[in-house]
Amino acid sequence: MSKTIRIGTRDSELALWQAKTVQQQLEHLGHKTQLVPVKSTGDIVLDKPIYELGITGVFTKTLDIAMLNEEVDIAVHSLKDVPTVLPKGIVQAAVLKRGNVRDCLVFKDNEEFLSQREAIIATGSLRRRAQWLNRYPTHTMVGLRGNVNSRLDKLEDNDWNGAIFAAAGLGRLDMKPEESFNLEWMIPAPGQGAIMITALESDEEIRAICAEINYEESEIATSVEREFLNRLEGGCSAPIGALAFVKDEEVHFQGVLLSLDGTKKIEVQRTVALGSHHELAQFCADYIIERGGKRLMDNLKKSSQGVNIYSTKTLTDDQKQLFHDDVVSESSDFIKISLNRMTPKVLRPMPKNVIITSKNAVEALLTNFAAQELQFENIYCVGRRTKRLVERKIGKVKHTENNSKALAEYLVDYIEGTEVTYFCSDIRLDELPEILKENHIEVNEVTAYETKYDSAKINDNIKGVMFYSPSTVQSYKQENDDNVIAFCIGETTAKEASKHFEDVRIAKVPTVESVVELVNEHYV
Repeated sequence: MSKTIRIGTRDSELALWQAKTVQQQLEHLGHKTQLVPVKSTGDIVLDKPIYELGITGVFTKTLDIAMLNEEVDIAVHSLKDVPTVLPKGIVQAAVLKRGNVRDCLVFKDNEEFLSQREAIIATGSLRRRAQWLNRYPTHTMVGLRGNVNSRLDKLEDNDWNGAIFAAAGLGRLDMKPEESFNLEWMIPAPGQGAIMITALESDEEIRAICAEINYEESEIATSVEREFLNRLEGGCSAPIGALAFVKDEEVHFQGVLLSLDGTKKIEVQRTVALGSHHELAQFCADYIIERGGKRLMDNLKKSSQGVNIYSTKTLTDDQKQLFHDDVVSESSDFIKISLNRMTPKVLRPMPKNVIITSKNAVEALLTNFAAQELQFENIYCVGRRTKRLVERKIGKVKHTENNSKALAEYLVDYIEGTEVTYFCSDIRLDELPEILKENHIEVNEVTAYETKYDSAKINDNIKGVMFYSPSTVQSYKQENDDNVIAFCIGETTAKEASKHFEDVRIAKVPTVESVVELVNEHYV
């Protein structure tokens, strides 16, 4: 080729190293070249994690534009930074022989922190963060951005135990410290350690030249990894790892998808004959999806949106899935329950009439006594789920109501006798015992469990809060204001919420699922 090949590259030290490697290989084949450095958004904005920048191809977009404007003939990228779908008119022209694929831990002083409960590890990658927390759940992760030099400096200047880098980057710049080692257990990013060249689809001459330096085994391996990533609909915002390699005429693959906090992890491994590998990525992605990956990806997508609903009770994964797409929730337990010790005197004589208003009281009874000891003649409950638990664990329920007031009013008319034993919390509403006492029914209160407030300060952007008992309302108010919609599980909870909130809504039936439905109705 007579004309000079203009090589587009980011202007970071590592990117220039990679571009010069391409330049050397092309010039070795007799081609004339010129480096054209371009600064990318990913290099300019260093105060935010990559996944928060909201740009597809944060390190490649500027080069794509330069190529489409015909300001460069080819662009050189770290393959792991390249979106799985290239812009229209741009194609992958070559993948060089792959370097070190592994992640590397650079540490300070010594490695003793790996066996300790507390440690601080720095990384700007969700994938590295999630895998580290999966292995070391008690460690603290902090963000880290910048080029290799600046990240090493930040590690030195901060009170961190270590930071995670791509081993290839450290090696290429000859900057790998002695206090470091590769993390063989950590699955790398798709394409990690590989250098990729893009060109215009229409420029057949340039593409033919790039094909001369393409390394087929690296191209095959990284193509499988990137298709796996694409089929999971991942990118910088999802903790996805993938590694493929060709050995002995076989393609070996290992992939992983994790939750952001590392508590959930789905893995896949598969080996197929070279030549039969074209369905490998799809098989492995489907394997992940079928084993909970779709739900995990849905949760990851939602996590990128702003949270607008907070639950004062930890929600299960199944309950979270019931929300509409426009609802993004967070949850934690605003009350902690401590079961009390009850002596055998509680059952002497055996109470004839018993009131149980929560599942916590059931658990407290069964913690202190065998089910066979609980020979109550008449059991009265609040809530269908409490009733189901009682009938499964203790015995037949004579009558149930949706709230304590309604149960008290029923007992005034229909109780057998004039005495009842009430297994309750140390924090309970006065309404039920007061109504009974006013109607000359003696109430023997047994404090079966204690309710402790454990409030958390929620984000000001949250517009609605889900409440499940008067105690959750009271706990919430310890740390938060009342400028939210109160979605309540029942009338008793709503009565307490009405003391603090202007907009109070009540679920149709007293279940968590019904409160979720109430929230969904608001966002229709």
